[in-house]
Amino acid sequence: MKAADWDERYAEGRLWSVEPNRFFAEVVDGLEPGTAVDLACGEGRNSVWLAQQGWTVTAVDFSAAGIDRGRAGAEKLGVNVDWVVADLTEWDPDDRRWDLVAHVYLHWGRETREPFLRRAASWVAPGGRLVIIGHDLTNIEHGHGGPQEPAVLTTPEELKALLAGEGLQVERAETVLRPVTVTDDDGTERTVNAIDHVVIATRP
Repeated sequence: MKAADWDERYAEGRLWSVEPNRFFAEVVDGLEPGTAVDLACGEGRNSVWLAQQGWTVTAVDFSAAGIDRGRAGAEKLGVNVDWVVADLTEWDPDDRRWDLVAHVYLHWGRETREPFLRRAASWVAPGGRLVIIGHDLTNIEHGHGGPQEPAVLTTPEELKALLAGEGLQVERAETVLRPVTVTDDDGTERTVNAIDHVVIATRP
């Protein structure tokens, strides 16, 4: 989807919860706040939460509508975030490095994904970490929801190999289950599992 497509979706109302992603919050909670960049921040839920925890946050997305919603949320809560409207495939932060690089539900085909992940790895400061959370490739066959195009999905194993090749130490690379409530045609609610992955890599 292009930036204009996301602008149109966001214009219809909030798409995601105002709460941070549960896996992201679990991973980051308890870390000493420092500098952070939230890549493809969307409506800014993770960015705003980080700022509330004391992080100095840069939030980047190509959707101006998403950025506007994130900025409004931050202002309402009285926290500061550096909001940037930019296409991540072209964005150049110069020599900036961050203690935390957040890559949450950002899905591209391999030809874009791998070069970008290498760039994201290079943005991790010494002692910092890269946190990747996304829909897992196995979710198509065994899980629920998410992208149904295999080309834009990956696995913890693939990510671990790529990041290790960029000089990062992979501390965690595994799939996780995310319970989702669905409503059947007859109105019955039931819980099913989506399959995500969580990858954490640090720079020595």
